[in-house]
Amino acid sequence: MRLFDLSGKVAIVTGGNGGIGLGMARGLAQAGAAVVVAARDEAKNARAVAELEGLGARALAVAVDVTDEASCRAMVERTVAAFGRLDILVNNAGINIRKRPEEYSLEEWRLILETNLTSAFFCSVLAYPEMKKAGGGKIVNIGSMMSIFGASFTAPYAASKGGIVQMTKAMACAWAKDNIQVNAILPGWIDTELTRRAREQIPGLHEKVVARTPAGRWGTPEDFAGIAVFLCSPASDFLTGAAIPVDGGYSVQGAV
Repeated sequence: MRLFDLSGKVAIVTGGNGGIGLGMARGLAQAGAAVVVAARDEAKNARAVAELEGLGARALAVAVDVTDEASCRAMVERTVAAFGRLDILVNNAGINIRKRPEEYSLEEWRLILETNLTSAFFCSVLAYPEMKKAGGGKIVNIGSMMSIFGASFTAPYAASKGGIVQMTKAMACAWAKDNIQVNAILPGWIDTELTRRAREQIPGLHEKVVARTPAGRWGTPEDFAGIAVFLCSPASDFLTGAAIPVDGGYSVQGAV
């Protein structure tokens, strides 16, 4: 058995056309998996697929609205129709709106929870029968440092990402007998389009993050290729229900 070989495996990465999602998709592709890039922006999807194909991988773009049940179902059906199976699901799609708790509308609360948490639940439920049919599978849910910490401007986001961790544990318990491992990644502060907006909105954020992070830098999408391959490969067959920070030490650093 080649511990990190994903040859013959088929993966869906939601939100896989940029940022952390594309970083993970690159890792899976380089390890031999066929990768379905599932996201809303069709032009970005096409560019991501072209890049993955340039790495020698089979790849497919699927436009999906992860808050829509029919769209998620079609995503899984298209994947199986194209590649014959589904082995890996990375629930990466997510959004954030930064406000104080009293400033959110109920509509905004629901949108964040549905995009970040409910979609991960439902996509996993849809993937489950295909993985069971294949004899096993890997589900990776993307949490956050807000799965651990709080912040004044992240009430619904933190609720969704805390929920990701507990949902991961529940699914890990439920599906272990089917040889499906379910784990979560908790990214630290990563240089992406989403966090660039945060740096514009929160004065001094960049300096505070660098000071708090033992690695002395922000993370990059490339920092997620290795953990994605590990959690989606035979190397992690006895690891399930875990929530693993990938944060340069941010979550273990005390006062600085």
